[in-house]
Amino acid sequence: MNNPKTTLCIVGNETVRMLNLGHPWVIADRYTRSWPQVECGQLIELISENGDSLGTALCDPGSRIVARRLSEKLIGLDQDWLTAQLQRAQESRKWLDFGDTTVARLVNAEGDGLPGLTVDRYGDFLMVQYYTLAWQRHLPTLATALQEVYAPLGIYCKYRPLETRNLGAGKKQRPPQGRLLAGKAAPEDLTVRENGLLYRIDLVKDLHTGLFHDQRKNRLEFRRLAAGCRVLNLFAYTGAFSVAAAVGGAEQVTSIDVAGRYLDWARENFHLNGIVPEDHEFITGDCFVELDRLAKVGRSFDVVLMDPPSFSTTRKSRFKTSGGTADLVQKALKLIPSGGLLVTSSNLQKMSLADYLKELRKGSIAAGRRLQVLRVTGQADDFPFTVSFPEGNYLKYVVSVVRDKD
Repeated sequence: MNNPKTTLCIVGNETVRMLNLGHPWVIADRYTRSWPQVECGQLIELISENGDSLGTALCDPGSRIVARRLSEKLIGLDQDWLTAQLQRAQESRKWLDFGDTTVARLVNAEGDGLPGLTVDRYGDFLMVQYYTLAWQRHLPTLATALQEVYAPLGIYCKYRPLETRNLGAGKKQRPPQGRLLAGKAAPEDLTVRENGLLYRIDLVKDLHTGLFHDQRKNRLEFRRLAAGCRVLNLFAYTGAFSVAAAVGGAEQVTSIDVAGRYLDWARENFHLNGIVPEDHEFITGDCFVELDRLAKVGRSFDVVLMDPPSFSTTRKSRFKTSGGTADLVQKALKLIPSGGLLVTSSNLQKMSLADYLKELRKGSIAAGRRLQVLRVTGQADDFPFTVSFPEGNYLKYVVSVVRDKD
């Protein structure tokens, strides 16, 4: 492996402390502002003020996270090093049982020692997502390493942060598009299996692919919970939880999303799994508004699921996990009889489980109800995190029994 001569970049004592704890990020501060001029994607050697080497980092000048450490040693970001990292990630997953599933996370960024980069398998195709432009110049080398380790038919890639921010801010522009990095193009009707259920995937057109497979084990449990129940799925997206509920024997599933095109996609997923969409209910509308309407007409549900995006903008409301979750809970509890279930989820990395539970508490108090928590869980096992990077434990999934106050 080549160890090219790298630019030396001094970091302060607090950054040294975090790096020594195993956290890979270097946050911009007065020290990084004094670094030599480097290009985005260039490798640098991090050193303390005492001159101690702290390893090799991938630099993204001008960003809040100005560098991400790849190794405590001096390394070259070449095919050999990347192949070794991919093989290590593959080795970690030998302990997992995916069942009848053809979609999986192969590389989970910091959790697999490749900060700012994820790789997902969708059947015979891979999707690389990079959250810093520093990875862009290294994509061809990465593609070669991925082909060596996983032998996919095709590899797609997508850059995420800038486009995500623009969409969240309501700016009018096309969502980020996946582009073919190597190999053959995927068919337009690409489908994958998750726990034996079929879902259509799009690797090119959308911000997301149509399936949040970090919820895989939670959907399997939800399938069991939904049996014989009237189910309401808020922020339904392409209906993955709705499909699971219907296959699990739900009496009826009501899916609500502000985007009608996603509900059309959900209907396709129903068809793929032999479910008649007309036996269920699809409502295009803002979830806050629709919750009020359903309460006004006296609707009730045995199970209500809310899995909103971390930040969502519609014509009529702006949702943020902080504050917005409590409001959603308050409204949803009007529709659930005592003994029913409220299932809530958030993927907001910055919010701790303790703070998320406070949001649930705030909403239940406002509604005059009690929430008895049965289960708290997180992302699927192929989304590992390290104890040195707690931000990687991002998904919060809570199943609660609704009770009236004594």
